[in-house]
Amino acid sequence: MTPDPLRPTDAPTGESEDQRASRAAGKYAGIGLQFAASVLLFLFAGQWLDRRFHTEPWGVLVGVLVGAAAAFYSMYRRLMADLERDEQAKRRRREEHAKASADRNRAGDA
Repeated sequence: MTPDPLRPTDAPTGESEDQRASRAAGKYAGIGLQFAASVLLFLFAGQWLDRRFHTEPWGVLVGVLVGAAAAFYSMYRRLMADLERDEQAKRRRREEHAKASADRNRAGDA
């Protein structure tokens, strides 16, 4: 089976479709774990602040909201960076494919 020259991949040559899918799933599972860890960290920080300053439930609420906002921002940045990297790779492959086609056409004309 010939690989599609326009298909986005940053995988090493010879990597199977299952291996590529597993790698992508691992990367995005990591984003989910980071999200959960961020919310939990700020939740516990909010609980600590509530106990210290007797401000229940405001510390927990603010902590969860700040944790979720930080996690969403981090997730957004990572996904946008992945998207940009994929778009650049796709453009590069299209240019290489177009150049190779033009070279073949020129070679066929000669």
